Amino acid sequence: MGKFNFMETTIKDLFIIEPTVFGDSRGYFMETYNYGEFKEAGLDMVFVQDNQSKSKKGVLRGLHFQREYPQGKLVRVLRGEVFDVAVDLRKHSETYGKWQGVMLTEENKRQFYVPEGFAHGFLVISDEAEFVYKCTNLYKPELEGQIAWNDEEIGIEWPINGIKEVLLSEKDKSASSFKNNRVEL
Repeated sequence: MGKFNFMETTIKDLFIIEPTVFGDSRGYFMETYNYGEFKEAGLDMVFVQDNQSKSKKGVLRGLHFQREYPQGKLVRVLRGEVFDVAVDLRKHSETYGKWQGVMLTEENKRQFYVPEGFAHGFLVISDEAEFVYKCTNLYKPELEGQIAWNDEEIGIEWPINGIKEVLLSEKDKSASSFKNNRVEL
């Protein structure tokens, strides 16, 4: 039996991953990444950077991408709950400009693999959330781009009911529209 359930989404190369959790009265244990099992599932990537963030309810980070040296990301939540989103920016993709969202929580322990060529963002649903992700390329701030989180053409259905205010960074407040950006990775 594999330690992971790799679930394909409606967008090619984008996966929701459920790890096998071994639990008893002491707590639980799980692998969050295993190169051999990921490679067998067709996910043959090398990670070069790990990141972690802590955010409060209503924080929305994204939609971010790198124009050169795009980053593939394996994302998950350590504590709390987030709605995680990927937008396909691959120029020859049948799903260019389409999005996929998934709820990631400390309870469901799901992971989301967002390959290179996608914009990525998440909204914190719980009072706080700790979010971690592995990246296939190093972060290069001078190459980063942003697409507005509420872009009408993309039409992401963010679960903002119960959130008093969507909290954005200054760079995310000034993000351009998908139409004006027309990014193709």
